[in-house]
Amino acid sequence: MMSLRVIYKCIRKLRSLTHCQNFISALRCYENIYEMSETKQRIKSVAIDLFYKKGYFASSVSEIAKGSGIQKAGIYYHYSSKEELLYDIMKATMDDLMIRLSKIIEDTGDVESRIRSAVHKHVEFHLKRQRETFIANSELRGLSPEHYQGIVRQRDKYEYIFQSLIRCGMDKGIFPKGDVKILSYAILTLCNAGAFWFNASGRLSVNEIAYIYEDFVLNGLKHRKLMRET
Repeated sequence: MMSLRVIYKCIRKLRSLTHCQNFISALRCYENIYEMSETKQRIKSVAIDLFYKKGYFASSVSEIAKGSGIQKAGIYYHYSSKEELLYDIMKATMDDLMIRLSKIIEDTGDVESRIRSAVHKHVEFHLKRQRETFIANSELRGLSPEHYQGIVRQRDKYEYIFQSLIRCGMDKGIFPKGDVKILSYAILTLCNAGAFWFNASGRLSVNEIAYIYEDFVLNGLKHRKLMRET
């Protein structure tokens, strides 16, 4: 299924085709746009698979082109470089992750339930989108300085939401006071790790693992002071 962005581009393209002699010509133009979108998505999917299995630096543009069923030159019609392809994968992954977390923040529930939901959704996302999240957490050095800074800014915004939730819990006396930034880094590092070890055919489901994580994180936040004093 095409994304809304692609559909929007198609509609704009069709609206601009007032010079076409008939509907068939317009329809062919529409089909060309659709085929280009499908090809770009296929390139991205093949690249994700290769980067996950072999690593970004060990994967070549020729391999991506072969897996996509196109000539090597065809890759550069959609992406100016392999690095731009890596950036597209990382940015899309962070965009999707941010959308999920933003929906939780809009929830009017209490802070504890929102943190539970945030941890659950974060772990769930990293396990269900294991290849993309693995790449996003392990291939940052492959980005150009400009793209690297762009991803770091996205991560900072994401981390800030977790920090806001933790700070809110402290202000309400639900969690003992502590270093909010360090706690957010510890939680996210723990939750990100699932992308490195998760086995879809393992004994626990994604949902079961996410529940274990949320219990662990909440118990840790609530009982840090007690454990430190014993």
